[in-house]
Amino acid sequence: MENTGKTEGRVQVCLSEGRAELVEKKSRFLSLAVPVQREEEVQALLQRVRREHRDARHHCYAYILGAAGETEKFSDDGEPAKTAGMPILELLRIRRIRGCCVVVTRYFGGILLGTGGLVRAYRAAAAAALAQSVIGERSAGKRVLWEADYSLYGSLQHMAEEEKLPVLRTEFGALVTMEMLIPDEKWEQVQKKASEMSNGRLKTGDPAPCFYCMAGGKLHLLPEAVVP
Repeated sequence: MENTGKTEGRVQVCLSEGRAELVEKKSRFLSLAVPVQREEEVQALLQRVRREHRDARHHCYAYILGAAGETEKFSDDGEPAKTAGMPILELLRIRRIRGCCVVVTRYFGGILLGTGGLVRAYRAAAAAALAQSVIGERSAGKRVLWEADYSLYGSLQHMAEEEKLPVLRTEFGALVTMEMLIPDEKWEQVQKKASEMSNGRLKTGDPAPCFYCMAGGKLHLLPEAVVP
C-alpha cells in the first residue's frame, strides 16, 4: 500500500543494516533495517528475507524513498489491516528517516495478540532494528577545491582544523590542491577567512553542493537519491 503523507524537519538517513529479535506471547518478530535508494533494492531485499525465512507466516515492511519522502509504501502481508506495515511506516515518518526499508518477519507462536498487541509488537520490533543500525542527520554543504602555493598549505590546514572542516583529499603538484567539505552555515565565514589569510591568493573552482551525515564518528557523503 502506498501513502503520500510527508513530515517536515531535519531528515535522518539510514547508513547501515540493523537486526533485532523480539518475542511476544511466543510469537517471534525478526526485524531488519536496511539502507535502500530505489524500488529495485527493496524488491531484492524482500526476496532475500523470504529466502532466509521460508517458513514464516508474515514478512511485513515499510519504506520511505527520495529526498523529500516522495515514495512511501507499506505491507501488512496478511496481518489485519494497518496492524503491521503501518506502525513501521509511522515510526519512519516520526523519526524522519529516508532511504530506509524495515522488514519484520513474524513466526506465529499460537497465541493471538489482538490488533493492539500486533501494532505494539511490530512497532517495537522495527524500533529495535533501527537502534542497531547507524542513523545520521542529513546536513547541507559544499565541496570546495582550493588551490594554493606551498606557502599557504599550513594556513589551509589550520583553517580546516579551526573550523572543523573535513578534508576530503589533498594533492601535491605545482600547487597544493585541497578539497574540503564546508557546511552551508559556515560558507560565508570560511570564504572571508580564506580571502583574509591569503590576501586573495587562494584559487577555487565552483563549489559543488552536496549532502552529508556525521555518524559514528565518520563522515558519510550521501548518494543523490537521498538529496534534493
